[in-house]
Amino acid sequence: MAEAHQAVAFQFTVTPDGVDFRLSREALKHIYVSGINSWKKRLIRIKNGILRGVYPGSPTSWLVVVMATVGSSYCNVDVSMGLVCDIQKYLPEGYGPYRTPQTRALVSMAIFSTGVWMLGIFFFRQTLKLLLSYHGWMFEMHGRTSRFTKVWAICVRLLSGRRPMLYSFQTSLPKLPVPKVSATIQRYLESVRPLLNDEEYYRKEKLAKEFQEKTAPRLQKYLILKSWWATNYVSDWWEEYIYLRGRNPLMVNSNYYVMDFVFTKNTDVQAARLGNIVHAMITYRRKLDREQIKPVMALGIVPMCSYQMERMFNTTRIPGKETDVLQHLAESRHVAVYHRGRFFKVWLYDGSSLLKPRDLELQFQRILDDPSPPQPGEERLAALTAGGRAEWAQARQTFFSFGKNKASLDTIERAAFFVTLDEESHRYDPEDEASLSLYGKALLHGNCYNRWFDKSFTLIAFKNGQLGLNTEHSWADAPIVGHLWEFVLGTDTFHLGYSDTGHCLGQPNLLLAPPQRLQWDIPEKCQAAIDSSYQVARALAEDVELYCFQFLPFGKGLIKKCRTSPDAFVQISLQLAHFRDRGKFCLTYEASMTRMFREGRTETVRSCTSESTAFVKAMVEGTHKKADLQNLFRKASEKHQNMYRLAMTGNGIDRHLFCLYLVSKYLGVSSPFLAEVLSEPWRLSTSQSAQFQIGMFDPKKYPNHLGAGGGFGPVADDGYGVSYMIAGENTIFFHVSSMFSSSETNAQRFGNHIRQALLDIADLFQVPKADS
Repeated sequence: MAEAHQAVAFQFTVTPDGVDFRLSREALKHIYVSGINSWKKRLIRIKNGILRGVYPGSPTSWLVVVMATVGSSYCNVDVSMGLVCDIQKYLPEGYGPYRTPQTRALVSMAIFSTGVWMLGIFFFRQTLKLLLSYHGWMFEMHGRTSRFTKVWAICVRLLSGRRPMLYSFQTSLPKLPVPKVSATIQRYLESVRPLLNDEEYYRKEKLAKEFQEKTAPRLQKYLILKSWWATNYVSDWWEEYIYLRGRNPLMVNSNYYVMDFVFTKNTDVQAARLGNIVHAMITYRRKLDREQIKPVMALGIVPMCSYQMERMFNTTRIPGKETDVLQHLAESRHVAVYHRGRFFKVWLYDGSSLLKPRDLELQFQRILDDPSPPQPGEERLAALTAGGRAEWAQARQTFFSFGKNKASLDTIERAAFFVTLDEESHRYDPEDEASLSLYGKALLHGNCYNRWFDKSFTLIAFKNGQLGLNTEHSWADAPIVGHLWEFVLGTDTFHLGYSDTGHCLGQPNLLLAPPQRLQWDIPEKCQAAIDSSYQVARALAEDVELYCFQFLPFGKGLIKKCRTSPDAFVQISLQLAHFRDRGKFCLTYEASMTRMFREGRTETVRSCTSESTAFVKAMVEGTHKKADLQNLFRKASEKHQNMYRLAMTGNGIDRHLFCLYLVSKYLGVSSPFLAEVLSEPWRLSTSQSAQFQIGMFDPKKYPNHLGAGGGFGPVADDGYGVSYMIAGENTIFFHVSSMFSSSETNAQRFGNHIRQALLDIADLFQVPKADS
């Protein structure tokens, strides 16, 4: 095979006359270019490290300080108050670069100026960190900003610099604070009050008070100690114990999916769409490596933590018997591709140059045209990543730790990301509501062996050019993937484009070496392990009911007229829908972010509150006046918004209790209260999908360029998972999941209740709606 020969830099043979070397110029050229490219990346990282390290300072500001010091000296003004003279005393005399008094004076002034410059940077950073620790602006009424907050915002803008790089603010972000135990206990008891009768509540209250007085003070001391020492007292434990130590299949239970634009179609050519998208993704990765992506800013002034972006590419979750590990590489120059039961390796670069979209299209089309059959055991190999983690770890150690299997597995695990060329076609058809659910199911689990669920994300291309992502959850949360996806879809549509025939622009390089087939030697015992994982995954996939729908009567525009938060409006609607569906309330999980703190991830908003349940009961009774219902709704909405703000500012409930529970386990301390809290099931798990984070295009100018968000499986077997995207002014997308095996849940039934709840609440405010 040509590619095998190109991989060998030189060959030699031993003859009676000596050793005969045969060099491959092409291979040596690639080695040389690769080395040059690696050194370029190192230099860029060093440069970015320096610029990031002195931000908000810059080489220009350093030069200004030096010139000011030198200029003042020529004007006979000693701004150093004698320090320059003191520095001169310690410089060696009479030889080398310090021979003349003028040189010694200039060097002394440069040293003094550098010290002043660095001291200024330290002062600015600490001041900025102090300013970013203020979160009072979040609790002020919209349109009623206090004078103090206005002054604070001006100071933050002044200290934030002009052109920050992606990680410029990392060291200026405050640490996540450890809440007071008493405050957490109080908020916890408030959250469970509507779910318990009087007897159950008093028992829970007694347990909580006993924990607060006896056990908690000792645990809290250790947690505070960790918060002083670690960058974030939650994130490393959250990643390890919630994600990496989980032994259940990643498919459905942990991974989530993201949908493509659903109202626009760029091309029907599968390989062409992939060519543009993969090119855009690697362009994004290059910007990421060079820190050329602007940090996400709340209100345009408050920076969000960007550390989760570091592991977006070149990352794989490696299975272990007791715990998995995340393998992240500094660089990867290829993607792994799956098509019709075969695995391929596709190079992304030709020398040091990223392949153009038309060249990538050529490579993907070559895979589509390849008639070769799968090798024995190859077709369903990825089912190992869809089954139990311990079983996959055992199979990996037994069958993939040597020989060609190890080499091929390394190719997949060391790829930038995984690509699947599906043989099915999926697209949302507004005339066929079921099409969106089928599209979501295909992204969530596929056929259980055509996704590599361990990769940071799998890019899925359907036969008709529609796309989607299946994303592993441990390395980052959904808004991080959303940021990438917005860039990629925007670049594909508005910057790269397609020809009239639907192909990528330009001419392909037909001299490119074809994609490489990965080689496997899978024995019967390994095939049995693959089949066992496949059966587990298939049973799980068949048990998932997914109901995705577009809510057309209204969107964010009408909700704003009700003078309430769109998120609070939807969450209260979910409470009403759930009560109508199940006849009772349940513990409700809504994910919020804590990225205003360094290495922050998520916190839980407990959306089922006493205020929301009071409103729901009044709605169901049907005897209350509209004005009373409006008042109850506003109270519920204000309570929800306050809970969300508390969660975002580090004053949530669940992450604090989770860490206290871990400390108790480390210390061998028994706590019935914490054991009960951590075992409570989340029968309604919800999340809002982020959108328009980077402004790749104006949504008002291009209203049809909307994604439908994404979804996930239910957290509890007898519960619901609900993801929603408030997509613009006039529509909302919902993704509702449940299990067929539960007799108490039905995703489509619950979806219909959500529709009706939204309409009923909107009717309270008598705002006209569009026809469904």
